[in-house]
Amino acid sequence: MPPTGRRPNAGLVPKSTGDDFLDLDDFLSLRDIERAGKTRLSVAAEGYYSSGADDGDAAADNLACFRRIRLVPRMLRDVGNVDVSTTLFGTRLDCPVVVAPMAMQRMATPEGELATARASAAAGVPMCLSTMATADLREVSASVQGMEDSALWFQLYVLRDRDFCAHMIREAQTLGYRALVVTVDAPVLGNREADHRNRFTLPEGLRLKNLERLQRYAGAGIADTSEGSGLSALFKQQLDPSLTWETLLPWLRSVTTLPILVKGILHPDDARLALRHGVDGIIVSNHGGRQLGCAVAAADVLPAIARVVQRRVPVLVDGGVRRGTDVLKCLAMGADAVMLGRPVLWGLACGGEAGAAKVLAILRHELRTAMALCGCATLGDITPDLLLHAGARL
Repeated sequence: MPPTGRRPNAGLVPKSTGDDFLDLDDFLSLRDIERAGKTRLSVAAEGYYSSGADDGDAAADNLACFRRIRLVPRMLRDVGNVDVSTTLFGTRLDCPVVVAPMAMQRMATPEGELATARASAAAGVPMCLSTMATADLREVSASVQGMEDSALWFQLYVLRDRDFCAHMIREAQTLGYRALVVTVDAPVLGNREADHRNRFTLPEGLRLKNLERLQRYAGAGIADTSEGSGLSALFKQQLDPSLTWETLLPWLRSVTTLPILVKGILHPDDARLALRHGVDGIIVSNHGGRQLGCAVAAADVLPAIARVVQRRVPVLVDGGVRRGTDVLKCLAMGADAVMLGRPVLWGLACGGEAGAAKVLAILRHELRTAMALCGCATLGDITPDLLLHAGARL
């Protein structure tokens, strides 16, 4: 097993300061990186990144659902030149992966989102910046200037202060961000018990940079000592539970011409509503199991949603992807690409930008290998007949 470099500090700051990164050659899989990365974070940061809502059932099922699916490979199909590239919204991706929006990445490594953006650009895949980032839209954009394959997306929590949200969206578009991802599964914050137990708050010196211009939070740390979660005060005051399909999409269209993807779709009827209201993409997601603690795994409902969408818009899926075979399974179930979240954080903790790049390189290599072994030379060769679900027969 690779070394972990574990240290005894259990405070709120990251254990890794960026000057003691691990030898990345020791890591063979995303599991290796996860085991090491978790030990290099504070108790509170590791709990925030890792935990799910309630008893963690949804988070656990995101992983388990892939083990319920087996692959039925094809033979003698000429896989001498396997191509894993694809295109989304006019952008070529070297691999069908988008780095998911994740909050507060500077808890994992000093450069945080800047490191992730550069690693993603080097890998030729988009990175989606969270509203709750510890680097702002402009900083992240500047960090990838001159990198030919950089592609940034922006994730939005729609707050009550619509003028502020519109400002962020317009700034993202002006800076060249290529898509807007709107999270729709957080009308309220899920019951994240680990944050309460750890009395989570943003470590000293870190800021939610995109929110600093929201006047009521400018210059202030975000803490909620009454309930233990440093995010609960912000979400309770600013998240808008009154949003509807009829109000949200027209407002977004009035603000931006960027492609709009809705993130958090699990029910086929919501996919129908999304199409009816003109979204440009659908992200099947249970928020990493961090919202509704017993929500279905995204991959379990992906086939039903793909049947509704019928390739009219791109469908992405996130939650539980840890192997290249998981990516292949998602594509066979109808996804155009996957979003990758927590493994990137573990990579940051182990090796900063290089650690995140290692995660993406491992996943790409595993996907190429899995495709070759299944007789697929291109992503278009990946079809549902390659899958055998638990309890099914050929």
